[in-house]
Amino acid sequence: MKKIAVVLAGNGVYDGAEVHEATLTLLAIARHGAQYQCFAPDVAQAHVVNHLTGEEMPEKRNVLIEAARIARGNIKSLSEYKAKDFDAIVFPGGFGAAKNLCTFAFDGVDCKVNPDVEKAVRSTVAEKKPIGALCISPVMIAKILGDVKVTIGQDEATLQAIESLGGTHEKTTHGQIVVDEKYKIISTPCYMLDATIDQIADGAENAVKKILEMV
Repeated sequence: MKKIAVVLAGNGVYDGAEVHEATLTLLAIARHGAQYQCFAPDVAQAHVVNHLTGEEMPEKRNVLIEAARIARGNIKSLSEYKAKDFDAIVFPGGFGAAKNLCTFAFDGVDCKVNPDVEKAVRSTVAEKKPIGALCISPVMIAKILGDVKVTIGQDEATLQAIESLGGTHEKTTHGQIVVDEKYKIISTPCYMLDATIDQIADGAENAVKKILEMV
């Protein structure tokens, strides 16, 4: 049975992993007969956002602990990830990908990537294994790899950032995927577009299906 690592950036769209994207990715993996193992970096969240009001809250949370909510406790620190033990790795989106996995939300193209995230991506590429990137996550992949072909949908500012990082962007709509054959990167826009949950399911399904074809 194929085994896929899924990296979560916390819990909740505004300061962590996008819950629909994360859950539907896990569902797609299971429905295609593969196994998953969730990971998250064991670091403090950039900040905590009240998901009802959108306002920042005066408290501190840990990315790994929050991501454990989605994983139902079955999660490991990303520092434990070894590419040789998995067939692929997937990064769902959410603002946490741009705040906790890297600092793109705050620093744009000058962002820094979490060291465990960069190590996970580079080691997976070195093993010639596929990497899935949903929503905003392709920006992080472009920051790490440079000359990679990805999609975040149609947002002009973000696609310009990807191209300024050396990447190539292809505009897409709901459920579509873009494949970089050189690095085996599979990306899909998800909630970077104005989307419904069934459209997110289509994107996750198509990305996971392609990932497993490339394993």
